[in-house]
Amino acid sequence: MSSDKIIERIEREIGIPGLAALLATRLSPTDLQSLLLEVFHQRAQRQQPSEVLATYQSNRLVKPGSVSPAQLLAWERLAYEHLPPEFELVTLSPVCPLGTAAAVAPIDQDWVLSTIRNVEVVSDSTNVLALECAVRRRHRLLDNPKSKEVIHLATSHRLLRTQSYSNPALSSHFSALALCSAGQDQGNLRFELTSLVLHITFYLRALTAYLGPEIELRVAVVDPESADRRAFLKDRLFAPIQDEFPQVDCVFDRERDQGYYADLRFHIDATTPAGSPIELVDGGPVTWTQALLSNGKERCVISGIGSERVCTGFDT
Repeated sequence: MSSDKIIERIEREIGIPGLAALLATRLSPTDLQSLLLEVFHQRAQRQQPSEVLATYQSNRLVKPGSVSPAQLLAWERLAYEHLPPEFELVTLSPVCPLGTAAAVAPIDQDWVLSTIRNVEVVSDSTNVLALECAVRRRHRLLDNPKSKEVIHLATSHRLLRTQSYSNPALSSHFSALALCSAGQDQGNLRFELTSLVLHITFYLRALTAYLGPEIELRVAVVDPESADRRAFLKDRLFAPIQDEFPQVDCVFDRERDQGYYADLRFHIDATTPAGSPIELVDGGPVTWTQALLSNGKERCVISGIGSERVCTGFDT
């Protein structure tokens, strides 16, 4: 049954047509928060310890992760050692403003764990890094409207997503290491390509160090339509990467779409000991800081790597 049908049924049974719309539009955020806090306060008071245990056993959102914390720590420490000096590591809050994923990315709000305190659990750390970059860029622009200072941020964060996965190997919560670079347009994709090279070479260094120099890695960029554009990207993007990593294949890929990325999208795939390819990284330019700052000159590049896949996808 669709969520619309469920809401219609609830409103019909309660006898208040349009209840959801009334709560969403007629109450201020603070009043709605106060109402829902009291509702959940009363419901929590009725919970018995046995019911809490039953929920813990059955609810996929609260089950422990399957990856050893020691494995994750080893990967993160090594990755941090290879982080370019331009990047500042930040520790994110477990929650971000309500609507961050839907308004910034955009992602369906049903995939996000919304809370009754007008915040949501972080489902994508790149969204939140973009918010932090936008705040810092705004400060720079207030000091100097023509500021070209670039903000580079990085974080490792445990993400929670509520959508149901058909693959039992996929977890509702997982760790990801993410990068975000924000600045002003430099013309001819200079900002975007410089940032992409910085991001991609970081991941290649970290993966080679963690998985071993014999690991087979491939950088794939979603195939642009123009032959001139492909030649441009080979010269400005692939060449600097292969100067440091001549053993890494850099290719164009027609099989993957752009998603919410603007203009370009890259992936880093690795070959497992069994010979199967596994996607570890994706990234590219987005228009998020343009929208957040209402400034068409702002540019932003994001990327992320699934830490669980790195830690467990190459077990022999």
